[in-house]
Amino acid sequence: MKSLVIVESPTKARTIGKFLGSDYVIKASMGHVMDLPKSKIGIDFEHNFKPLYEMVADKEEIIAELKTEAKKADQIILATDPDREGEAIASHISDMLRSNEKLKVKNEKFNRIVFHEITKEAIEEALKNPRTIDKNLVDAQTARRVLDRLVGYKLSPLLWKKVRRGLSAGRVQSVALRLIVEREREIEKFGKEKYYTIAAALVNSKLKTQNSKPEETLFELVEIDGQKIEVAKTFDLYDGQYKVTKTSIGSGEKALGIVGDLKTKTFTVADILQKATTRSPQAPYTTSTLQQDAAHKLYINGKRTMSLAQKLYEEGYITYHRTDSVTIGQAAMFAIINFVKKEYGDKYVPLQPRIYSAKQKLAQEAHEAIRPTAFGEISNFKFQISNLVGSQGWKLYELIWRRAVASQMSDAVVESTTVFVDAGSYKLKANGSVLVFDGFLKVNPLGMSDNKLPKFNNGEKLDLVDVLEKEHETLPPPRYNDASIIKTLEEKGIGRPSTYATIISTIEARNYIERQEGKFSPTAIGIAVSDFLVTNFSYIDDIPFTASMEDELDNIAIGEKKWELVLRNFYTPFEKKLTEVEGAERVKIAVEETGEKCPKCSEGNLIIRTGKFGKFFACSRFPDCKFTKAYVEQTGLKCPKDGGEIVIKKTKKGRKFYGCSNYPACTFAAWKLEDVGKSPLSS
Repeated sequence: MKSLVIVESPTKARTIGKFLGSDYVIKASMGHVMDLPKSKIGIDFEHNFKPLYEMVADKEEIIAELKTEAKKADQIILATDPDREGEAIASHISDMLRSNEKLKVKNEKFNRIVFHEITKEAIEEALKNPRTIDKNLVDAQTARRVLDRLVGYKLSPLLWKKVRRGLSAGRVQSVALRLIVEREREIEKFGKEKYYTIAAALVNSKLKTQNSKPEETLFELVEIDGQKIEVAKTFDLYDGQYKVTKTSIGSGEKALGIVGDLKTKTFTVADILQKATTRSPQAPYTTSTLQQDAAHKLYINGKRTMSLAQKLYEEGYITYHRTDSVTIGQAAMFAIINFVKKEYGDKYVPLQPRIYSAKQKLAQEAHEAIRPTAFGEISNFKFQISNLVGSQGWKLYELIWRRAVASQMSDAVVESTTVFVDAGSYKLKANGSVLVFDGFLKVNPLGMSDNKLPKFNNGEKLDLVDVLEKEHETLPPPRYNDASIIKTLEEKGIGRPSTYATIISTIEARNYIERQEGKFSPTAIGIAVSDFLVTNFSYIDDIPFTASMEDELDNIAIGEKKWELVLRNFYTPFEKKLTEVEGAERVKIAVEETGEKCPKCSEGNLIIRTGKFGKFFACSRFPDCKFTKAYVEQTGLKCPKDGGEIVIKKTKKGRKFYGCSNYPACTFAAWKLEDVGKSPLSS
């Protein structure tokens, strides 16, 4: 019996082909074969928002090939990805093949299979358990597609009228933009305050030896006259530590008074607390946590992370990369445990396998966490993976491997020591820690290091070396970066794992935000668009509303809601609001002043505007004076090749680099600012 297997990509087809025999013909659809038209809205409002799908224009040859192979096949196996998008692609392929009467493709010829890793075992198991297309998942994808089309096609023309031509709006992207704009305003309004920390450098003179001085220990001032010094702290997710953001010592005069008084005191060890604490491994990666860690540790943005993960999945190295599950299948769990036991010994294996759980909204989409498909020594995979997906792909695989393997290892044991010192009315303390047993940290170190304190005994006197006071300023909330915006979107229920990367890349491509040293700030256009939407469409550009809409899409996916009803409930008030906003005032886009006169007319001021392709210089008297000039962001550095100014440029794909302003006469360029003068991209 001849079987036609249809997947999305040639890589996936090639990998699956390794496990199937000559009875199987494997073809790739190259993504969607049907989509909404680009030239019109493509929604039939008279018939419950029916999407008017069309064949994708550049897929004629692929579709023709699929039809030819389908006619020859005894059965057609739809093996697209195991999520809503994959289900919709499978449904569209099925509809497309059935629609041609010449093919005489009958319903019984179609089977849908799903698998979460591309391995021989997974493919064979999927073939044994075929099913029909899940209509609920298809409906959920249809609802999202139609919903986003309604917002985009109805709001964008309004933005043209009220803000500027050529702009576009997105349902979920607008909320992400709003978060970034609101954070920027928090930063602008923030008033810095000075605060002080005080510490005493003390030594235990009894530890002095003939050849060395006793080790100094820094003791932090924590209490005065029985009153604890108030300390505000924030937890740094990636360092795993609390960091001081403010203390109650708010003036330099007060700090100097304390320093002077402390220098007159005798320092005595008052108490020593020691305890063993355990640190447990984190759950394996979800889509969100993988993107966050890749951004923080590898400096790879969400879009690039998902692209690399897609390649790793299609090559058969990791499980499906779009998931919010933290669970690991039983077979994989015991494969990890056996690997750890063999490689590191019994003491690195926990008494019971670790079971992780998370809030699962969709039982039907309850994939495994992202994990490797094999658990041999990691170095065995480096050469092959690096050749297939490059060094970044290898580094991403290594993150996934370490996190998954560590998730089934023993706790790390840390011995913590806190030493309290009395100095009259002052109390000071020092903290130390020593790693007693590395446990899971053997595989996933997380940058942990020992901070061992010298030996102290209760009641002994310590010698003062110096008292140090340090002035600080309170810091405004940080701008979002790739990791923090994804974390915030996830926490607030905005979007789903498969959409986080495209949310950010879309508003960045529209020039609504710009990236400065890895952090996002809104452009003048972004602020204008966000303000217009917040003012006039607050219920759409709203976090609770957007989160509740995601829940509605989830309810469609599990068959609890009809997608047409969800769309109707959204569109009725939306259509009414569109009519009302037609009379709203036009929004002015803020411009940046340069303080220079226009070089063409000498009357207007030279200002910086933001256009479709980024910033540019223009005359404030436009349209009377149409002077424009490309905007070039200076770095203050000189070109090591010809002495020209080093400026910030972008590739065609939008990646930032640093090049000589004398291009094309000088072709010097470097990816990183610190590399200017080291290793040019070209010469």
